[in-house]
Amino acid sequence: MTERGPSTTRARGPEPELPDPQVPSAPHGRLGVAGGTALYIAAVLGTGILVLPSLAAAAAGPGAIIAVAALALISVPLASTFAALARRHPDAGGVATFARRAFGPDAARIIGYWFFFGTPIGAPIAALMTARYVVAVIGGDTVSTTLIAVGLMVIPIAVTAFGVRFAASVQLVLSGALVAVLVFVLAVAAPHGQPAHLQPLLPHGWGGVGLAMSLYIWAFAGWEAVAGIGGEFRNPRRDIPRATALALVIVSVAYLAIQTVTVLVLGDHAASTAVPLLELVQIATGPAGGVVVAVIAAIVVTGVFNAYLAAFSKLGAAMGRDGDLPAWFGRGVENGAVARRGLLLSTVVMAVYSVIVLASGDLQPFILVHTSFAAAVYGLGVASALRLLPARSVGWWMALLSCVLAGGLLLLAGWHLAFPAAVAVLALGVGALARAARRRPAGRAERPQG
Repeated sequence: MTERGPSTTRARGPEPELPDPQVPSAPHGRLGVAGGTALYIAAVLGTGILVLPSLAAAAAGPGAIIAVAALALISVPLASTFAALARRHPDAGGVATFARRAFGPDAARIIGYWFFFGTPIGAPIAALMTARYVVAVIGGDTVSTTLIAVGLMVIPIAVTAFGVRFAASVQLVLSGALVAVLVFVLAVAAPHGQPAHLQPLLPHGWGGVGLAMSLYIWAFAGWEAVAGIGGEFRNPRRDIPRATALALVIVSVAYLAIQTVTVLVLGDHAASTAVPLLELVQIATGPAGGVVVAVIAAIVVTGVFNAYLAAFSKLGAAMGRDGDLPAWFGRGVENGAVARRGLLLSTVVMAVYSVIVLASGDLQPFILVHTSFAAAVYGLGVASALRLLPARSVGWWMALLSCVLAGGLLLLAGWHLAFPAAVAVLALGVGALARAARRRPAGRAERPQG
């Protein structure tokens, strides 16, 4: 209770009264620009490079290139907005902290539950994408694919247990290797491209482009994830914008290049292959190139889990601190501390989703569920920015534009928003029960005196 009180006061007070986490000299973690950029790249670039070029081509044909370019532009204000929030409010709660300061505890609980209990459905999806690539190279059946997917989730959990700084150090190496290998793949495959594969540009109309954009939200979601590790930066006000800008450029160029080369080289076959990167490499180098793809897959999935598990563990600790989860989970919420109890709970959530996703094996429906949670988090997150950022500042105008763009992403999510709506109802129910539990002992104590 002692920690919640000041938080509520700050949420209602004027901006100049906010505490010293906004001050550049305030003590924070030890994460620098390089490590932060590496975690951003991992969170946003992610496993989408393994399968999304094919799914998007199936939805929109060559128009998938337009979808990627549009989402890259949309990402500019979205990334800028979350960077502005994280540098001013570097707290383990991330998007939940922003919502709490802007709209109160119910909004914080909703967005916290969306992120913590909704987006982990992406973990088994990412692992299964990668496992399929590995099996395509080394051979295997459904059982071996499942076992590889499970193994790919276990290793990053162990890495995250050593803390955000250690995960960032590992990720710096992984992201550098990933970019280098991707450049190699694109360089050897691009000469085999045929401009004729760009026709017809929109075989499924603009509706196909919209569907491709919905799928690619999976790829460009992630800016909200690293908001929760803002306090781990040595100098959040300086380093967060720099890391965001560097990651935004690298990720946008990478996805646009991958989608373009996939369409130009594979043509109609891009829509039917389950392993587009493997196809690109084998066209240029033969079967031996599959080893390169297996390396890419392993690097990608490890990096994704490093970034997201760091965010999940910190958010779990923050929700324990703020009363949205049992207080037992609040240990490790401090900047520089390791939130192992939050990591434990996020591991359990991932395990539940893994049973569901791995048993089905069909990725597209689960990707759309994941992106609906991401769109909902974005919507409430950027709305919080309008309340928290100084009016008519650059960040505020970016937040205003982001609200419009987030509205478009919500429209693209369509009926899949039923999933975040159900979690929101659950979060409100938990809040109502918690308030009733706090009032009940007081009521009982007063009756004998009446």
